[in-house]
Amino acid sequence: MTLSAIWRHPIKSVGREQVARVALNAGQTLPGDRLWAVAHDASKAVDGEWARCANFLRVATTPALMAIEAGWEGDRLRLTHPERPPLTFDPETEGPALIDWLAPLVPEGRAAPVRLVRAPASRGMTDTADPSITLGNLASHRVVEGRLGRPLSIHRWRCNLWIDGLAPWEEFDLIGKRLRLGGAVLEAFDRIERCRSTEANPETGRRDADVLSVLDEVGHRDFSIGLTVVEGGEIALGDRLEW
Repeated sequence: MTLSAIWRHPIKSVGREQVARVALNAGQTLPGDRLWAVAHDASKAVDGEWARCANFLRVATTPALMAIEAGWEGDRLRLTHPERPPLTFDPETEGPALIDWLAPLVPEGRAAPVRLVRAPASRGMTDTADPSITLGNLASHRVVEGRLGRPLSIHRWRCNLWIDGLAPWEEFDLIGKRLRLGGAVLEAFDRIERCRSTEANPETGRRDADVLSVLDEVGHRDFSIGLTVVEGGEIALGDRLEW
């Protein structure tokens, strides 16, 4: 049971970035994950405060966001999308550039992006009210692929950590347990219910798979679990998951 991938999303629902190692901090989200979120024109989100996902642009309602890749170039973030020119900008000072770049990707009739909101200093703008990290099981992902009858990108799930070596759905048995991963201790606290964001193809940003129906076939709409960091420490690819 080893850590096979670490992913973070600098802006909520906007881009993904892979890293080989990271130092976790007790009571916090994955460093560098969801540091910002894009508020829409009906949002009540306040800069520097956590807010529910309904206040922000989401893949569930704007599937084109799924195809965005991200990467840091010094203090500037570079975003790419198959239907947009690359954008390199400083999220701290050039939020309007991002809003202009995203606007053509939002479907007609959906709330428009208006501003970039900073997450609280101690945590990312994750979906859970308490700071959390998501852990996905590659074996469970393969079950979904098998039922669909074709390969499926893991990026549809937008997990932070991916573990290989567990049995399918064995991650759910970890709820309530303390886990050691590298130098960190984490506690698994809940299953994560999925939405229509999983329908979007991470290469094209178009809906092309009824993933929720596949999950219905196995008796639930849950995929991956939420973790809290109990003891901070560095984790890296290849680390063993133990409990």
